[in-house]
Amino acid sequence: MPATPPGQTRRQVHAYVRERIAEGAPPTVREVQHHFGFKAVQSARQHLEALVQEGALTKEPGRARGYRLPPGEGSAGFLPGAPDLRMVPLLGRVQAGALTEAIEDPQGYVPVEGQPADANLFALTVRGESMLGAGILPGDTVVVRRQHAVRNGEIVVAQVAGEATVKRLRLKRGHVELHPENALFKPIVLDGRDEVNILGRVVEVRRCLT
Repeated sequence: MPATPPGQTRRQVHAYVRERIAEGAPPTVREVQHHFGFKAVQSARQHLEALVQEGALTKEPGRARGYRLPPGEGSAGFLPGAPDLRMVPLLGRVQAGALTEAIEDPQGYVPVEGQPADANLFALTVRGESMLGAGILPGDTVVVRRQHAVRNGEIVVAQVAGEATVKRLRLKRGHVELHPENALFKPIVLDGRDEVNILGRVVEVRRCLT
């Protein structure tokens, strides 16, 4: 690539990495190399390591796509005023209908902003139509805050005997009911013999329009 001042090139590398993170696919070192036309992969690595040392990026050890945006980066670094983004793991799929086997099959990451920095978040892809009335459609991605204590009426991801579903939680006289938002589906009523594990509360719904 044409010679440019080191600081300018580094800013361009940071902008590219941020864009890729926002798309849910942090780049590898070699992808940075190819994008900028560096002759050696070490040139890309040096820019990325410098950005990590400067606090503009963080790096998860042992991950080829481990570059992340640190909390506060948007207002303290190369892109003033930009929102803070956190990368939330997309763990797999969850049924919005009858209970189905929970699948923890990491598929990538989902960029999320506006959630507390200490929130333990994960994302799941929804299948089924039982939550249409709540605006949760098949193929949507739900962002879930991992927590066991939830309030009556909240939309949760619940696990029973290794199977998971997304439903609205109803607590009635000591037992748990998982209610759909679709009249074609019946509530799942659990008695005391059923082991219910609340995986978390749905805090955001994502939809990709194609």
